[in-house]
Amino acid sequence: MSSSFCVNGDLLIEQCSLEKGQLYIFRVGSGQVIKGLDEGILSMKIGGKRRLYIPGPLAFPKGLTSAPGRPRVAPNSPVIFDVSLEYIPGLEVEEE
Repeated sequence: MSSSFCVNGDLLIEQCSLEKGQLYIFRVGSGQVIKGLDEGILSMKIGGKRRLYIPGPLAFPKGLTSAPGRPRVAPNSPVIFDVSLEYIPGLEVEEE
């Protein structure tokens, strides 16, 4: 999964977790990720890809402080995630 943060009208692209050779694993609906990402993943199927445009209130309503390699994100800034659903534990993919 890769992500883009909209900061003052510019987009900053973070390195994709798949390019790093690691999947980003989380439990949907448990509050481990932003609300908009939880909502966007719910209707996806294994192997599906989406670009999720997440409005500020469902992204970082309180903002996000800067960290190495990541700028500060102002409160209620929208974000964009390019998502690929690779695996759901316990769900087998049917072969065609």
